[in-house]
Amino acid sequence: MPRNRQDKSAPDSVKRPAGSGPAESDLAEGDRAPSFRLTQDDGTTIALKDFKGRNLVLYFYPKADTPGCTVEAIDFSAKRAAFAKAGTDILGVSADPVTAQAKFKTKHRLKIPLASDESKAMLEAYGAWGEKSMYGRKFMGVIRKTFLIDGAGRIVRVWPKVKVPGHADEVLEAARAI
Repeated sequence: MPRNRQDKSAPDSVKRPAGSGPAESDLAEGDRAPSFRLTQDDGTTIALKDFKGRNLVLYFYPKADTPGCTVEAIDFSAKRAAFAKAGTDILGVSADPVTAQAKFKTKHRLKIPLASDESKAMLEAYGAWGEKSMYGRKFMGVIRKTFLIDGAGRIVRVWPKVKVPGHADEVLEAARAI
């Protein structure tokens, strides 16, 4: 997968194609995936266009190094070779800073790239930023969801409310079916 060196002066960017379907938070199967450019855990940039011709699992997680997010990242990382055999790359995204992503990846020996969207523009474009509730308290945060995007940039499958156990296996099965 090609990587571009980060231009420190360029802000992260996200573009939603005109006429690409429903409102940003209502992305559905068949829609064009909103383009993005984010900084990865290694300091390089990654963009949707870098995956042209390959499928992409784009999964959003609330916070690096928390229990559910750790299990999910380890599961996807353990299945990286099987996804690659299915012509599919994996990218995890949260609003954590790049340094937190890098520590998370190193601590758990993850084999998949993690990207940071501190601006939350990409999270919003994919409907992965919104109101959450915990212990009766409402707050804004990252919504755990996953998209399977084909090599032409179209959304093939959406998992809007992810339950971590067994999720990576379900996504792998869908990737193999493309």
